[in-house]
Amino acid sequence: MKNCINITLRKNEIIIKIAEEAEQKEIMTSLKKKIPDLKRLYKDDKTPIYVTGKVLKNKEIEEIQKLIKGSIDVKLDFDSPKVLGLHGIKKAFNKDVGTSETKFHRGSLRSGQRLEFEGSIVVIGDVNGGAEVIAGENILILGALRGLAHAGAKGNKQAIIAAESIEPPQIRISNIVKEIEKGEEEIKVIPTYASVNEKDEIILE
Repeated sequence: MKNCINITLRKNEIIIKIAEEAEQKEIMTSLKKKIPDLKRLYKDDKTPIYVTGKVLKNKEIEEIQKLIKGSIDVKLDFDSPKVLGLHGIKKAFNKDVGTSETKFHRGSLRSGQRLEFEGSIVVIGDVNGGAEVIAGENILILGALRGLAHAGAKGNKQAIIAAESIEPPQIRISNIVKEIEKGEEEIKVIPTYASVNEKDEIILE
């Protein structure tokens, strides 16, 4: 495939679109050739780079990050699923979570986007800052949670929030709000699971 990478500048970010049928070797070869173009776009405009298109494996994401960050000190966002932290998975399975209708959303949610559903929501990607996920039941994010998450929005205190990492300033379960202090983000263990305890407090684990 001759041209499997398309680079565009949109609003406040650079978009790298990868053709879905492209092989990783082709992607890396094309990206190496496109680095000068990326540098020109990024020269004076400190904007994040958003990689979309093909769903990438973790190893492929790492290779692309290494290549781009080797030339440009930039924040990269990938519209691809990530592996959910094992702790969050175990806690979700160990807890007696009620069965509910589930909505699946493929891809990351970006700032300004809102996803709302009466049952449970599974996001196959990240929930970035400025995005909102509101579920009547549980929220499961196969990536990082940096935006607003409100589980059990119809009053279910048994609802849970699980993600690869929980990093927003605030999360909600039912009518209970948990503010996450900036200092808490500096702890070595990043929380991956949130639930309500017997004292009606949201706990992060």
